Amino acid sequence: MREEKKAVLFCFSVRSGKFESNSERNKFFKELYGWKQVVNRENKVYKYRREGILDDVPHQKIDQSSFIVPEDQFNKVADFLSEWHDKVMWKTFKVLLEDFEHFFNNDGEVE
Repeated sequence: MREEKKAVLFCFSVRSGKFESNSERNKFFKELYGWKQVVNRENKVYKYRREGILDDVPHQKIDQSSFIVPEDQFNKVADFLSEWHDKVMWKTFKVLLEDFEHFFNNDGEVE
């Protein structure tokens, strides 16, 4: 028997003209997805992974600006996107995942 789980599909679109600069637009994406930082110091290279909100939320990226999260994680993502309401348009769609164990592993991480 297949197990089902309720989830939410988030789709968003940035309003590039509403951002004050490209760096502000990049800040949105960094805060959402996280980023890799490379620091060169004294002939050494240090690499760091800086987390975004989706590092703390089990999710499956569907496309460049859409992803699915478990229904119980809706508020965390919606609250973040609401902070950018004047610069980012977003919609949600309820989905029912069948056989979701292939979607998220037991640690809540995306497989």
